[in-house]
Formats: sequence, structure tokens, C-alpha cells
Amino acid sequence: MLPIPAPLAQIMPGGGLARGSVVAVDGARSVLVSIIAEITASGGYVAVVGLPHLSLHAVEEMGGDLSHVAVVSGQGDPGVFDPGRSPVRFDPVEVAAVLLDGLDLVVVGLGGVSVPPSRARAVMARARAKGSTLMVTDGRWSGVQATLSAQVADYRHLPFRAAGHGRISGLSLSVQARGRGTRVTETRIDVVHADDRVRLVAARPVGAVADAAPVTATGGLTIAVAN
Repeated sequence: MLPIPAPLAQIMPGGGLARGSVVAVDGARSVLVSIIAEITASGGYVAVVGLPHLSLHAVEEMGGDLSHVAVVSGQGDPGVFDPGRSPVRFDPVEVAAVLLDGLDLVVVGLGGVSVPPSRARAVMARARAKGSTLMVTDGRWSGVQATLSAQVADYRHLPFRAAGHGRISGLSLSVQARGRGTRVTETRIDVVHADDRVRLVAARPVGAVADAAPVTATGGLTIAVAN
């Protein structure tokens, strides 16, 4: 089991990320960043594929070890020109499948695409065989073992010195998680700055989502919509 921040462990099936599993995550990036930070701070190694705008500075602010993070952004030259041959295109799923060999967590941004079920099954089988966890975002992936969704619920700010002036001092997230065949569980988490680090702090008790509507697949993630 890979470690994750305590407030997330309270709602995730099994209390963490199971090795060899595939987990879908979407919404506020603070959750994804905090997971990368927690795993690397504990000595684990993480690869981030196809997410060129993910803030590594934020990972470091949350206590992560950037020397344990490999980044394959996929940004830049779309291909290498060779007369008579087609340009080589960046395929985040193919890159992620290779990186599953030897890393604790591989995070892959799907760029809004839907991965064919047959290909998803092949990559999931590789993750199980290698004991590496795959985390997918920004797309559709069938057969995930767990899903995690976070939305910004509120912002906190320092007192205004004058009209139009002020600074955001933190924010609150509404976070939902579910495992395969289990009910959606939700919690409220505060993102705060304490002890020279940015941390996730539980803001209210964990509870099941009451009267949840049927789940729908959105952005690579199965989300329950509360009535």
C-alpha cells in the first residue's frame, strides 16, 4: 500500500493506494499534488506523464522530494521529421506503461481522450505484474479500482487592507472517493500552510454520500452526484 495524506486515507478504500491498482483522479490538483508529495517524502519514486502544467513547486511546498520525481511532459516538438516516415507522436499511455517497470506510482494525463478498454486492460495487467500503481486523469479509463474527485468548496483570505487588496491564505476542498462496488464517501479538507509546509487537514468527519444518484463517467473518473 502506498502512503497518502491522512485526510485522504480516511476515505480511500484500504486507506491508501494499493500496489498494482489503477486509480482515477480528477478535479482540484491539490489532491494529486499532495499524493505525489506524500509518496516521494516517504522514499517512493513517481513519474508524471503528459501533465506539463502540473506544479512541481507545489509538490515541494507539500514536502515532496523532487529528486524522486521523473517528468515526461510530452510538450514541445510534436514529432521528429524523417523523409519517408511519419512523425513519432507522443503517446502518454505507452510511456506510462513502460515506466510502470520500477516505479512506485505513475501519473498519466490522458489529454481528454478515452482509452479503449482492450488497451486499458493490457496496461492494468502490466501494473499488477510490476506492483506499480497507475493514476489516470483528464480522460476516460474503464475498469479502475478506485476513484477520487476533488472540487474547491471555499477560499480563505487574509484581512483586506483596502478595497481590492488581499491574499488567499488557504482553501477548502470537497473530496469524494469510492472503490469498486462500494458507496461514495466524502469529506471536507482544508489546504493550509503550517510549519513551513502546505498540508491537507481534515475539516469535518468522513461520511457516506446520502441518496447518491447513479454514477456517471466524467473526465476519466466515476463521480456520484448527490441529490
